[in-house]
Amino acid sequence: MPKLKTNKAAAKRFKFTKSGKVKRNKAYRSHILTKKTTKRKRNLRHAGYVHESNLGAIKDLLPYGK
Repeated sequence: MPKLKTNKAAAKRFKFTKSGKVKRNKAYRSHILTKKTTKRKRNLRHAGYVHESNLGAIKDLLPYGK
């Protein structure tokens, strides 16, 4: 059986933690920042985690993650 290919778009966006969770960056921080409050932009800096319902799809895209 051949090796599986990693989806490079997903590899740039998601990282696995040691406990098996998947980290992701939050959306809505790339442009049109003047109307967003400082508090909102500050909270968007912190990474979030992928929801359990989407974990299976991410693990299919990144077969050698965890």
